[in-house]
Amino acid sequence: MLFNSIAFGLFLPVVFFIYWYVVKNSLRLQNLFLLLASYFFYGFWDYRFLFLLIFSTLLDYYSAIKVHQENNQVRRKVWLMISICINLGFLGFFKYYNFFAESVAATLSSFGLQANPWTLSIILPVGISFYTFHGISYIVDVYNKKISPTKNFIDYAVFVGFFPLLVAGPIERAQHLLPQVQRVRVFDYNRAIDGMRQILWGLFKKIAIADNCSQDVSAIFANPEQYHSSTLIYGALMFTFQIYCDFSGYSDIAIGTARLFGFDLIRNFSFPYFSRDIAEFWRRWHISLSTWFRDYIYIPMGGSRGERWQTVRNTLFMFVISGFWHGANWTFLAWGLFNGLLFLPLLLSKRNRKHIGTVAEGRIFPSMKELGQIIVTFFMVVIGWILFRAETITQAYNYFKLIFSKSITQNIERFNNDILKFVIVLLVVEWLQREKQHGLQIDGIKIPLLRWGIYLSLLYCIIYHGGSQKGFIYFQF
Repeated sequence: MLFNSIAFGLFLPVVFFIYWYVVKNSLRLQNLFLLLASYFFYGFWDYRFLFLLIFSTLLDYYSAIKVHQENNQVRRKVWLMISICINLGFLGFFKYYNFFAESVAATLSSFGLQANPWTLSIILPVGISFYTFHGISYIVDVYNKKISPTKNFIDYAVFVGFFPLLVAGPIERAQHLLPQVQRVRVFDYNRAIDGMRQILWGLFKKIAIADNCSQDVSAIFANPEQYHSSTLIYGALMFTFQIYCDFSGYSDIAIGTARLFGFDLIRNFSFPYFSRDIAEFWRRWHISLSTWFRDYIYIPMGGSRGERWQTVRNTLFMFVISGFWHGANWTFLAWGLFNGLLFLPLLLSKRNRKHIGTVAEGRIFPSMKELGQIIVTFFMVVIGWILFRAETITQAYNYFKLIFSKSITQNIERFNNDILKFVIVLLVVEWLQREKQHGLQIDGIKIPLLRWGIYLSLLYCIIYHGGSQKGFIYFQF
């Protein structure tokens, strides 16, 4: 079920009404109802993969209890590895089997050996990367004795399968979300209103910007040789805003929806395109994934505590794995490596935490130095997104080559005024709101007429200028 669909528009108010008016007096019934609603939400896409989600949930629930109960360290580790290996086994099979089969065949062919790879018509279960990471972080934290496992299966299943975050995050931690599942929740009008605002802002980003951008982006990247350099640059810029508005829009809707039910999910985006270096960008982009890789891969490998070569190895490995997490394609690996290489000089010179606060904090305009840093960082991010968007390394190479080999003075062949207007609105609003939690956090505006004018303007843009309904990009990851 898509957040930007009529089905979800009907689903949400029905679930909200039953949750707060029918089962509000029983925490147990509320959690059971949330679980059933979440499974319906997921099964609406393909009910067959609902059984995979339930199996994964049962596996981690039981394994965590066994890890906690065992006193023998060897047996504790066995239960931990059983859970991790089965989870990663399912993820690897559905997401990477064909990639490895085709890569092995291509490698053999390069040595003159003929190979016909046996590939499968595999459907990638929506959200498998996200709920797999939920389960792995939970059992690892139990193993490390950071948390105790819950004995209530319904509570744990809600933590894993809560419908706002089920298919594309944020990737939650048990320490943060599970206590919210286990305690009584009381309806908070102000929290609900703020959640509705965040949902509206997320829908604007997804429908008015991302879905409109996707039409030009798809055409330009499909046949880059047909366009002038200016159009290719335009296509790269539009994808830069498409992927941000698509994914951060999803996160806004997810976080806002959770607030309607009394939950606070972790923040996933913090206005990343206003970053002053690539390290700050990665602290502000897909925050839940970046911190997951830091805590469960980078730090256990030694982080930056060892020799310099170990720091380089750990950093590049984390970025490459992050790229590979996004999909079975060499372009994602190249994108991850590219970002890792950009990050390394900052880390090795100990400047990776230079920009912790908000840019131009307390001021309307940035300094010329800050503006230059933002522009340079944004330019490097755009280069990375070309790698990310291309279907093959060859296509990415040709795209870069065509940008520099064709005339840049020609007019852009494809030009959508609506997109540019909406992007300008996005940049202005998020710059003014960069010290807030989201773009539409306007509780400080006390004039009702002005607030409603903003709401109705966004609704108008969504309804009358939105692109054709499209799925969210990160569903494929």
